[in-house]
Amino acid sequence: MLLLSSDGSKTKTVVQKDAEFDVTYNDTVTSDNQTIYAFNHTVSRNKTEGVRVTVDVLSEGAESSPILFVVRQKQAVLSFQVPLILRGLYQRKYPYAHVGRTLCQPPTRSLTETQYFFVDVSTLSSLGTHYQLRISRVDSFTLHTDKKFSFTASPSQPQYFKYVFPDGVDTVIVKVNSEMTFPCSVMSIQDIQCPVYDLDNNVAFIGMYQTMTKTAAITVQRKDFPSNSFYVVVVVKTEDEACGGPLRFYPLRPDELIDAGNRSKTLDVVVSPAISSDVYVMGMLFCLGIFLSFYLLTFLVACVENKRSVDRPTVPGVTPVSPYEYGSFVTNKLTVSSLCLSERSLESVAGRSRQESLSSIEEDDYDTLADIDSDKNIVRTKKYLCVSDLARKDKRVLSKKYQIYFWNIATIGVFYALPVIQLVITYQTVVNVTGNQDICYYNFLCAHPLGNLSAFNNILSNLGYVMLGLLFLLIVLQRDVIHSRALDRNDLNALECGIPKHFGLFYAMGTALMMEGLLSACYHVCPNYTNFQFDTSFMYMIAGLCVLKLYQKRHPDINASAYTAYACLAAVIFFSVLGVVFGKGNMVFWIVFSVLHILATMLLSTQLYYMGRWRLDSGILRRIVYVIYTDCIRQCSGPMYIDRMVLLVMGNIVNWSLAAYGLLKTPNDFASYLLAIAICNLLLYFAFYIIMKLRSGERIQCMAMVCILFTAVVWGFALFFFFQGLSTWQKTPAESREHNRDCIVLSFFDDHDIWHFLSSIAMFGSFLVSEDFWRMAWCQEGQQLLSRKNIGTD
Repeated sequence: MLLLSSDGSKTKTVVQKDAEFDVTYNDTVTSDNQTIYAFNHTVSRNKTEGVRVTVDVLSEGAESSPILFVVRQKQAVLSFQVPLILRGLYQRKYPYAHVGRTLCQPPTRSLTETQYFFVDVSTLSSLGTHYQLRISRVDSFTLHTDKKFSFTASPSQPQYFKYVFPDGVDTVIVKVNSEMTFPCSVMSIQDIQCPVYDLDNNVAFIGMYQTMTKTAAITVQRKDFPSNSFYVVVVVKTEDEACGGPLRFYPLRPDELIDAGNRSKTLDVVVSPAISSDVYVMGMLFCLGIFLSFYLLTFLVACVENKRSVDRPTVPGVTPVSPYEYGSFVTNKLTVSSLCLSERSLESVAGRSRQESLSSIEEDDYDTLADIDSDKNIVRTKKYLCVSDLARKDKRVLSKKYQIYFWNIATIGVFYALPVIQLVITYQTVVNVTGNQDICYYNFLCAHPLGNLSAFNNILSNLGYVMLGLLFLLIVLQRDVIHSRALDRNDLNALECGIPKHFGLFYAMGTALMMEGLLSACYHVCPNYTNFQFDTSFMYMIAGLCVLKLYQKRHPDINASAYTAYACLAAVIFFSVLGVVFGKGNMVFWIVFSVLHILATMLLSTQLYYMGRWRLDSGILRRIVYVIYTDCIRQCSGPMYIDRMVLLVMGNIVNWSLAAYGLLKTPNDFASYLLAIAICNLLLYFAFYIIMKLRSGERIQCMAMVCILFTAVVWGFALFFFFQGLSTWQKTPAESREHNRDCIVLSFFDDHDIWHFLSSIAMFGSFLVSEDFWRMAWCQEGQQLLSRKNIGTD
């Protein structure tokens, strides 16, 4: 017993006691006395055991004058008050009278060493406060590889354990699981140093951490921990809002203490070795092998088709053509005499008038049949249109017009990709520096790091888009060269037969596919809702370009210019950003978007039905009323263009239904909803394109049918893996991790990686179908070519 004088009038009694482990000490402390408990224990360099301090305050009203506990060790000091006050959102205060803390274990260099530590107990309360103190050993303080360990934690009783890397293991995955969704928890990986941050208000100060409900997983590399060991810290949060749980009511008074109730949680922890470097090599070789095989297959097909074209017999009066020239649809209705050879000579083609009227003119202005044949309003409003009617503009002008698509998308790609790459590198740097793994929505059970990248496998699997996009560009380049050579030698078949060939949109499609791979890889550097537009922007581009290409094949003169097309796609991306930022639960936004969606559908329908021969001006309403009166009221007449009307009615039904769904359901993932609109319209038009070919008497060649069926099957499997949903940024990071799954291929690729593989192959196949790559210039039965004058428009 020692008497200390503080101001000459008062003294404080300080009592030091020799204490033992696993003994419960019941005592009372006041402002006039202070108790010190002295402990000692033997530590070994080869064995680590934890020491845990457990404290209970038994007196009522202790919140006004809490007890302060200070644990003094050789290299660390731990202090905490009891009742422990933890703060939540909006300064809510939660008192905890039962507190348990694990002491930090400083390393020892000796084989064995006796270490001393002291527990000081004091308070400023003049009334006696009764408490219980117990110091105990934690025998299972060290985790072992592949051995599950169960424990219980709460906000005032956090737990942490030590793991030492075994020889030959450089990377491990720490998994924490629980059958309880709530209370919300945090798992942290911290270096072996004191102090250990194991409370809700400081666990994010150091190391890597994740919030969790039922599962959490962190990949840990030996190179990040010089001591070849680390602590696994598990903290239960005071509130569940961070994990998507409900938020408690506001307290009636600012300083009111709220009873948190029972927030204990039972958890399991297991540490498993991660994949070795050999698996990384196998994964990269597997990825390269799949897509290089398409290069080999394309080369073999090109060789076979070239040999067949050389060996193919020549029809008298018909110039042999390339197997890549005229289309994968042929007809049995024509004879050789019905070819375009007698329809228009080269001189008539070269001398065709290029002066076309831009608006309606009076009948009296026509002097000759040739004048009538050159006017847009006469040609494009014919009941039965042929491709020759919509392929009247100069080919060189159209070729340059469509080349602008390629140069524009290449420019857009450069200016879009550079800041994206810079941003995602910054994201990854922030994750690595702060350790906050809630920033990125990975599949943490199959996220293999490489260098500074946290999920290399998700990035590598996007290689298919780039490689197959490049392969498509090479195929288009080959066809472009073949066609240019045919034009140079004035080949009449190249000039007048088959679908008009303009390759600018094809180049743009291949470039868009490559950019999709690059930007999808950027998105997967750190996937979250703020950069999801990186993954979808060029998907909108691809869908739009495919629709434009299908339309341009039969309507080359009236297709949209590159500037108009990209301006519309930019508007789509603009609405995508607005939907992500403001669309969640905002009914005003959904009303505005649905109205704009329906108006755009109606305007586009009018444009397609009248082949661009209408004007949007102040007299549009008067003309609409007049058409309704003359065609519906005065006399009931059917539509002039029945096929187009059927397509547009179906398109309007689909788009109005999608608009109604969005307005009623207001889905949180607006970007995917917008992409679904684009894909539905693309599939609808593609189906119409095929049906109209068959209805017009054209026949699908065998190779084209194989390509279509193969692409459809691959799309089916791809969508199956896409909808597995391994993570979702529509929920909190902790809820997203409930969807995480283990790798399924080579212990390296997960379901979403398989989606990348299959969708890149399916897109490549779709491009080949839309490009009619599997081209056979000769009909097997009649050896006939298809003149543009005999090809109907779609």
